[in-house]
Amino acid sequence: MHLSEVPKIKHSNSNNFFLLCGPCAIEGEDMALRIAEKVISITDKLEIPYIFKGSFKKANRSRIDSFTGIGDKKALKILRKISETFDVPTVTDIHEVTDATKAAEYVDVLQIPAFLVRQTDLVVAAAETGKVVNLKKGQFMSPEAMKHAVQKVKDAGSNKAWITDRGTMFGYQDMVVDFRGIPTMRKFAPTVLDVTHSLQQPNQSAGVTGGRPDMIETIARAGVVNHVDGLFIETHFDPATAKSDGANMLHLNNLESLLTNLVSIRKTVNSLK
Repeated sequence: MHLSEVPKIKHSNSNNFFLLCGPCAIEGEDMALRIAEKVISITDKLEIPYIFKGSFKKANRSRIDSFTGIGDKKALKILRKISETFDVPTVTDIHEVTDATKAAEYVDVLQIPAFLVRQTDLVVAAAETGKVVNLKKGQFMSPEAMKHAVQKVKDAGSNKAWITDRGTMFGYQDMVVDFRGIPTMRKFAPTVLDVTHSLQQPNQSAGVTGGRPDMIETIARAGVVNHVDGLFIETHFDPATAKSDGANMLHLNNLESLLTNLVSIRKTVNSLK
């Protein structure tokens, strides 16, 4: 599929990578609008095709007392408001078959979490909505295995699939990105690199995932050099107080300089024979 098939997408012919970016979870309307406005101002200046990202609920939590959301309908309405206010597409992740049609009423891209990408009923339900389906590669899966997830979308009657690499488990408490997998997955579908989740340090004894945000630019640069079609970056104006994944998010103040550098690298890569 061509990026221009995503509703409301801008700069689709800029020859830039596209960007899925926003907070891990929708914590409230003001915070979501504030982040969206800042990211949009940056991506418009740099001509980066942009999709606002925010989880309407967080189902995958280590502890039962971890933040899971402000309410499904409330969060989905905020995602719709962002789309209508700023005229941008939005993406959110789904966890159950019934989430597919519910979320599809509010967003443009449905994301299948990495732990759930082998769940056939969930993938098919997402595909049958007619929305773009962003398939996150399981931390336990090879790049080659993702062709089967893409095929499920196609068999359900849709050609609107992306693959997102969010790192592979490296031992019990670390992640690693195998950049050899990018050209492999690009044979199956447009491929996105989830920069911030690839830097998670899961399975901490406290039940709160750690991370290495200091390595965000390193991983992002490597992704652009290796021809990823898109980047996925979670950001927050105060990661230390974020209700989910604060340990590996990019501070919003650092986003513009990062993207400016990445756009320059993309131009250089595009000029190479």
